[in-house]
Amino acid sequence: MSADSWVQGPSARPPKPKPENPIEAAIAAWLLDLPADLTDTKAKHVHSIVSGAPKRWVVYSPMVLLPAGGPGSKWWGIAESSDPVLKNEQDRLWRLILNKISKKEGKGVLTHLAVNSGIPLHNPTSDVKTSLEADNEADSLENILRTPGGLVMLYGNFGSPLSPSQPPTVQDFEEAFWVSTKQNGITQVWAPRFTMFSRGNVKEKARLLDFQRSSQEFGTRTLGAKLLSNSTAVDLYAGIGYFVFSYVKLGMKRVIGWELNPWSVEGLRRGAIANGWTIKIVRHCEDLYLGTENIIVLAEDNKLALVRLQGLKSDCLDIKHVNCGLLPRSDLSWKMASEMTTNDGWLHLHENVGVEDIQTRKAEIENIFQGWLAERGDKRSAKVEHVEYVKTFAPGVWHCVFDVFINAS
Repeated sequence: MSADSWVQGPSARPPKPKPENPIEAAIAAWLLDLPADLTDTKAKHVHSIVSGAPKRWVVYSPMVLLPAGGPGSKWWGIAESSDPVLKNEQDRLWRLILNKISKKEGKGVLTHLAVNSGIPLHNPTSDVKTSLEADNEADSLENILRTPGGLVMLYGNFGSPLSPSQPPTVQDFEEAFWVSTKQNGITQVWAPRFTMFSRGNVKEKARLLDFQRSSQEFGTRTLGAKLLSNSTAVDLYAGIGYFVFSYVKLGMKRVIGWELNPWSVEGLRRGAIANGWTIKIVRHCEDLYLGTENIIVLAEDNKLALVRLQGLKSDCLDIKHVNCGLLPRSDLSWKMASEMTTNDGWLHLHENVGVEDIQTRKAEIENIFQGWLAERGDKRSAKVEHVEYVKTFAPGVWHCVFDVFINAS
């Protein structure tokens, strides 16, 4: 018997069956029980789901988040149909998807289903305005709170819509729908209807955790645990604690952050508690003073951040890190950030940059900071020590972090 005939013989093991995709399985089960009297219009919605439904998902317990698909694609179009038969059938489909994914993940019952969307740079408006009026209102139309206005909520109660002009109350926070996830051993919490979450920042969070723990190519970054435990980090765009939490876990004495979105502040507060860290929220016009808390968050615009910090005793701060994490660019905060460190320190500047322009931008940033130091008579030097390519933002465009080292020696 030849080797080939032995391999192909009856004793050969059959190939393992391909694992069942829970979304495909849910759709198949849903189709079996669909009413037989679907009209052509209804059938169009059904076809869009069958042909365009995603095969991937992300679980943020107890929510499943599905990708939107290609540009202009709305595979979930059944949710926008006014047909009563389809309205009844859509909830059955969403429940089947949740049930199948729950069994696949084995992480408890999943109760909410949504379709992801990008964070709009501007708030939607239905008013027709002249170009002059639009220019005058540019600041007010910018989505500075990074509210996920395009989130498509398919199943489950995500909380009542609230007017952006009215600040949320404690009751609003209690009645809202909150989710959580763990990245790099750190829990983060947010309300998906009101707050963004960027899954792709996990790499940058991990980099900060290792920034001064391991021996690296940069000798400047080797700081002992004692020095770190007496140092402060500042995050000028704190969000729900993306980088705030990394600095705390790194071993720094405290992190001081600024955040305008009250929902993000509340998510940051809940996340800090979930991780076992202490936190204090300072509201607008309240005095800032240093206590024993791991995290201090100022729920206000960061325009006066430098003034706020200068009101504290500088010998209590020793700021080693300043994070400027606003996209698509954070340059309006850079000059202020350059004045926050008094000894050696690092500024982490986030910006979306065309891949062909990154090295040019690196040189520009270095010259800008050198100029600011010279302008103030500051004898320290500034060097872009490293450019981190975090993730692609668009074809040919990278979300970069420029690490500017302010050197006192």
